[in-house]
Amino acid sequence: MLLSMTGFGEARTQTDDLAVAVEVRAVNNRYLKVTVRGTDPYPMLEPELEKVIRRHVRRGTLLVQVRLERQTQPTDLALNTVALQTYLRQVRAACDAAGTPEYAAPLLAGVLALPGVAPEAARFGPPPEEEWPVVEKTLEDALRKLDSMRRDEGRAMATELLLHHRHIGDQLELIRQHLPAVMAEYRQRILDRVRQAVGDAGVPVEPQHLIREVALFADRTDVAEEVTRLTSHLDQFAEVVRKGDEGAGRKLEFVVQEMSRETNTLGSKAGDVTISRHVVEIKATLEKIRELVQNVE
Repeated sequence: MLLSMTGFGEARTQTDDLAVAVEVRAVNNRYLKVTVRGTDPYPMLEPELEKVIRRHVRRGTLLVQVRLERQTQPTDLALNTVALQTYLRQVRAACDAAGTPEYAAPLLAGVLALPGVAPEAARFGPPPEEEWPVVEKTLEDALRKLDSMRRDEGRAMATELLLHHRHIGDQLELIRQHLPAVMAEYRQRILDRVRQAVGDAGVPVEPQHLIREVALFADRTDVAEEVTRLTSHLDQFAEVVRKGDEGAGRKLEFVVQEMSRETNTLGSKAGDVTISRHVVEIKATLEKIRELVQNVE
């Protein structure tokens, strides 16, 4: 089954002492890139969280939000007395200098809200032993929901990719059916031109000359090999889409690149308007496929 590289998953866990919320947002990328934001110390524990993520995701850019609400401990509550005393002195001095000492009391009422007076305790280093399992479980739950969304989108992409595959196959079949007519039309054009050139001079058209010219044209414009190789790439493409094995995205990128190369060669060699129209249609469809494949893990 194909997996999309875009999706969203979230999960929450509540214990007696802890509330954990994790959100995971994923978009496409050729490699795995993880960015962690949220409550300390988890942004600094990105390598540990990435180990968990790699169990579910192989490619893509992931933004992980880890938010925790911990039960407040007595050690977490501490005033910065130096900052508090400094603010008090400065407020009183400013009011006295302005000749309005009566304003000092109302202003001092909000001094605790000033920056640095009652800072939140920063957490560094590893989290408490009882906290990490809860965060890991919540992250796993969010990743499972992300996986579910990626699978749903992957099924939709597989269906669309196979529709594009069928359209290219139809265009190739039309080219294959038209190839014999290309030689016959060119032979007739050569014959008409020679007849017009000799006019009334009565110079005969040597059959061997005409046959040689048609043979040279056939050799220059023979696209049967390109059609065969493109058909083979199409079969491989459909097989990868249906199996959806690990690394399907990279395999599909390579196969689409090979199909584009064969299509370009086919278009440059085929000296026929009808074939050129089919080639343009194939190129347009390959572009749609390329955009989809860029989002396959």
